[in-house]
Amino acid sequence: MGVNIQSRGGSGRYTRARRAPMSEINVTPFVDVMLVLLIIFMVTAPLLTVGVEVNLPETKAGAIAGDDEPLAISINAAGEIYLQDTAVPLATLVPRLRAITGQNLDLRIFVRGDESINYGRVMEVMGTINRAGYRRVALITKAVKTVPGGDTEKKNP
Repeated sequence: MGVNIQSRGGSGRYTRARRAPMSEINVTPFVDVMLVLLIIFMVTAPLLTVGVEVNLPETKAGAIAGDDEPLAISINAAGEIYLQDTAVPLATLVPRLRAITGQNLDLRIFVRGDESINYGRVMEVMGTINRAGYRRVALITKAVKTVPGGDTEKKNP
């Protein structure tokens, strides 16, 4: 920090010069930080949409149309149940559903069951949801790709 030193009329004392306060804000560092944050959010946003790893079975059924955001319940290969990304036991699934939906029984609920899981486990989860009063429950599958000639193409993992 620089200091102006001035001499006063031969007294031998030195004083500091007064400066007016700076009334402008330097926005360059602010803009730099905002651009870095923008880049970080652009890179990390696609990574936030990951869910539970489930190998879905394939089908030729069409997609379900709807304008509201459904809840996803996933059952992995070990038979563990996930509400969105949170593991929940079957006994607490209905109370958590009611807390999330706010007693809205018309909300769509998608059940994603791993293709290697026992069919009875998937039906147990769907039955529990249905007994709670939720009527719009659907199974999620992967679509089968068709190749020219009418044959279906099986994806190899």
